Amino acid sequence: MTEPWFDPNLYAWIPGTALGVTGGILGSLGGMLAPRGRARGLVLGLYGLVLCVTTVLLAAGLFALYAGQPYGVWYGLMLPGLLGTVVFGTLLPVILKRYREAEERRLTAHDI
Repeated sequence: MTEPWFDPNLYAWIPGTALGVTGGILGSLGGMLAPRGRARGLVLGLYGLVLCVTTVLLAAGLFALYAGQPYGVWYGLMLPGLLGTVVFGTLLPVILKRYREAEERRLTAHDI
């Protein structure tokens, strides 16, 4: 077994907690702003950023598992990486659809 990258008893909770807080904030931003068609660049940019970060966490967790790191190290990285990649990956098309619907409503109202 190799030397742990960090002490899992002290630091393994940080990625999951950060993902939960970020997910709550982005969910509320997307839920409030996307149907109104506001702040499209901000919301989609943040969703893309979080999706990239969670993909990196997933890759780091898989690498830690392959490298023989203790359970607390690879699980603390892989779980938020997997959950974030799945959740934000499936919600991104929903957010895009809400922005498209808001744009269609705006164009329809403009034509009337």
